[in-house]
Amino acid sequence: MPQLSKSTQTSLSEINMVPFVDVVLVLLIIFMITAPILQSGIEVDVPKTRTVKDISQDRLVVTLDKSQRVYLGNDPVSIHELGARIHAQLKSTQRSVFLRCDETVPFGAFASVIDALRQSGINNISIVTEPLTERARTR
Repeated sequence: MPQLSKSTQTSLSEINMVPFVDVVLVLLIIFMITAPILQSGIEVDVPKTRTVKDISQDRLVVTLDKSQRVYLGNDPVSIHELGARIHAQLKSTQRSVFLRCDETVPFGAFASVIDALRQSGINNISIVTEPLTERARTR
């Protein structure tokens, strides 16, 4: 009767890194796809200008989209209650906002948002634009 050799059972002492790397790469791809979507929830084509100042301050953002709907941050707001909602969210020392407006919005709607902001005591309104690229200049 042949005897089977007794082999000692050893535990696997090394971790297989290939599945871990696969999962990390898949997560990286998912985050790369979703990150631009999370930056701004409201789709707005802001005007393009030659002079663009980098935004380094944390301010409230008021957005006016193509349909002339007004948003404070990502929340829709009526233009009549815009001032009250801004004062509820502003810090006492902060009296400035960023205004993002779609380039196809008529000037009258843009001016009415600026007027509502000024009526509420906001005098420092920065208009958000994008840099003018070489391709956009040739159009």
